[in-house]
Amino acid sequence: MDRTLFPAIALICGAMLLIPGGDAAGKILTAHLGVSPLFVAWSRFLIGMIVFIPIVGRFDARLFLDWRIWLRAAFITGGIASILAALRTEPIANVFAIFFVGPILSYFASGLLLGERLERKRTSLLLLGFCGVLLVVRPGPDMGIGALFALLAGLCYGSYLTASRWLSERARPLEMLLSQLVIGTLFLTPMGLMNIPNYASSLVMPILISALGSAVGNYFLVMAYRRSEASRLAPFIYLQLISATVFGALIFNTWPDALGFAGIALLLLSGFATLLLRKPSRIAIPR
Repeated sequence: MDRTLFPAIALICGAMLLIPGGDAAGKILTAHLGVSPLFVAWSRFLIGMIVFIPIVGRFDARLFLDWRIWLRAAFITGGIASILAALRTEPIANVFAIFFVGPILSYFASGLLLGERLERKRTSLLLLGFCGVLLVVRPGPDMGIGALFALLAGLCYGSYLTASRWLSERARPLEMLLSQLVIGTLFLTPMGLMNIPNYASSLVMPILISALGSAVGNYFLVMAYRRSEASRLAPFIYLQLISATVFGALIFNTWPDALGFAGIALLLLSGFATLLLRKPSRIAIPR
């Protein structure tokens, strides 16, 4: 395995712990404390923006003149708002499993749009991981509105992952992160202000955990996709499901059944088996 991949793997593993942790706090807010998912999503972007403005340092404001930056930010904004809506009614592990259509979309979109090579073995392993997802979810007619929101979150998330790779050389990772935080805040401010809970001052800790887990986790994602191809990193996104399952068990006392654990095993097999594959070449695309 190419040793240059190790830093990207470390970053993406950190992201896969932080993002579900932030979403576990989001589920506490939306499902147990009655807070609107739109307010939670807005608070994430607003707090993240406030935290990262002094950290970023030099920032090229011309980024906001690039329509691709707004498109990328719209993807992550829609993904976060949708997953928080899904968490209001669905178990956290199920929500994460459903939106794993995202990495599948990212993998094939990166090949089609960015010219990244889609190897047969890597494709097979990714699809094996998706079979694990199906074992966890077992979709059927009983799927509710929360599952549909989770599916929408996955589509937005996969598009965001591909756009992050597409724009990886456009600006520094912190500038990219700040741009999506600013734009996401602008998108969600009207709805966030309309849904501020009367007892917001008593929710400071879960709001901060939700916001910082999401912001730092997505920064790690930007860094990881800057270092390696999306097609190589896509299977590691499945580690989110492992973290989500652990958080679900420890915080919400929801445990996977036998088929659920079998699905998790397939996900792990899929993710780590890709480390044995050779590094794919990059195919140039017309400009």
